Amino acid sequence: MSLTAATGKTQIIGAGLAALGMAITVGTALGFQHIGGYIPCKLCLEQRLPYYIGVPVMALAFLSAALKGPPIVTRGLLLVGGLLMTWGLYLGGFHAGVEWGWWPGPTDCGVVEAPQGGSGSLLDQLNAVIPPSCDQATGRFLGLSFAGWNVITSLALAAIAYVAAFRKA
Repeated sequence: MSLTAATGKTQIIGAGLAALGMAITVGTALGFQHIGGYIPCKLCLEQRLPYYIGVPVMALAFLSAALKGPPIVTRGLLLVGGLLMTWGLYLGGFHAGVEWGWWPGPTDCGVVEAPQGGSGSLLDQLNAVIPPSCDQATGRFLGLSFAGWNVITSLALAAIAYVAAFRKA
């Protein structure tokens, strides 16, 4: 299937599902952080980037498909969404591997500089937020950490975007 083939219901549904899925996923991560008190590590924050970029890209793909925009634009945006989720799949897989001890993580993950002495140092220590180390999962659900679940979610969303990009209308 070519990127210039006509678009239709498949692309509208695919773009809508991908946009909604990405928004729910990153919204859930933000909820765990701001409501649940889970402090993300450096790799956790990096895993959000494909979602932050992907939500508006998939929203544009949805609008393009719904408004019968040029097929190359709609399919191109869906392809970009699939590539973003493939990047998210890699980031989640790398982080999960670090958590399982399969390979080392970044050397600066979880490293916090100690506050310097002087006025207010006790208050600085009380207000300091110390991010967790990248090699320690905050928690596991059904045996998977947040990074592991991100792998599954990214795979599913990438598949939706790729199918919508290349399937007939």
